Amino acid sequence: MLNIHNGDSTAGTARNAPIPGAHLAFREALVAGPTPANLEKGEWRKLRAAHLSSAYGGSWEEAQRDLERLEAALASSHLHDEVVLWFEHDLFCQINLLYLLDWFAARDVGKTKLSLIFIGEFPGRPDFRGLGELEPMELASLFDSRHEITEAEMQLATAAWKAYCSPDPTALEEFLKRDTAAMPFLKPALLSHLARFPSVRNGLGRVEECSLTIVNEGHKRFGDLFRCFIDKAGVYGFGDSQVYLSLQQLSNVRAPLLRNGGSSLGKGALDHERVKGAAYEITDRGRAVLKGDADFVKLNGIDIWLGGVHLTNDHLWRWDDDANKLVRNGSLT
Repeated sequence: MLNIHNGDSTAGTARNAPIPGAHLAFREALVAGPTPANLEKGEWRKLRAAHLSSAYGGSWEEAQRDLERLEAALASSHLHDEVVLWFEHDLFCQINLLYLLDWFAARDVGKTKLSLIFIGEFPGRPDFRGLGELEPMELASLFDSRHEITEAEMQLATAAWKAYCSPDPTALEEFLKRDTAAMPFLKPALLSHLARFPSVRNGLGRVEECSLTIVNEGHKRFGDLFRCFIDKAGVYGFGDSQVYLSLQQLSNVRAPLLRNGGSSLGKGALDHERVKGAAYEITDRGRAVLKGDADFVKLNGIDIWLGGVHLTNDHLWRWDDDANKLVRNGSLT
C-alpha cells in the first residue's frame, strides 16, 4: 500500500501512526507558479524546477532531481495493491489533488485500487486547518473512512485540472457552471483562486489585499501577520512560504506598498532565517491602494502566472468582486 500525502508534515506524522503501507510526501506547490497546458513531461519538469528553485531556494538541478524522484515514485505506484490519497479542503491541497487525479486518470494502474481521504473538518477541532495539524492517532482514525475513487471524481478532476491549466481563465468560470457535487470542496476553492486575479478596484489579488490589510491593522512581525492571514484566508491553505512570497511581491517593486522594517530582505529566493525576523510597514502608496485611490498593476506592471494564465501588461485579466466574474482588461502598454 502507498499513502500519498500533501507535503512532508502530514507524511511525517503518518509514519509515526499505525497506518499500513509506505508514505510519500507530494512535494509540489502547484497553487503557485506556471502550470501551462500541453507541455511535454520534460519541459514541464524544467519549468516547474525553475519556479521552485527561484521561489523557494536551492538549485535548479536539485529541484529537477526532486521532481524526477517524485515522478518515479508515482510511476511505480502500480506495484502497490492500493494507493490512498490524503487531501483536504483548501486551494493548495485541491490543486495538487487535481493534478494527481488527472495523472492517474491518464494511466493504466492495473489492479491497483485508488482510494481517497478527503476532509474539511475533524471532530474536536472546531478551527480545523488541515491534516498537518493532527496527531498520529487522529490521523490514523481517518484511514477506515477512505473510499474508492469514483469515475465521477476522476472525470471532474480531469476537467478541473484542464481548466486550471488553460491560458484562458474563463475556462474556469465555464467549468464552475457544472455540477461539482462529486468533489464538494472544489467550487469554493476554485472561486478563491479566481479572486487571486488583480481586482478591478485596486489591482490587488485577494491574497495580496489580505496581507496588506493585516499589516495596515498593525500586525507587522511576520509570525503575527501569518497567523492573522490563516484566520482570514484559510481557504488558500498557504504555508508561511507562500504568504512570505506574497509580501515580497508587494515590497520588491518599483512602487512598493510595503517596506521591510527591522529586517534586511533582498529579492532572492526564500530564506527561512530571514523570514523569522521579517517585519513590514505599509507605505503611503500602500494605503492609497487599499482605499482604491491607486492601482497596484498600473503602478508596477504585472508579470505573474496564475495556473495556466500568464498575466502581463499586454495580457491582463481582472477580478470583479461585485459581479463575481473575470473581466478582460486589455493592455497597459
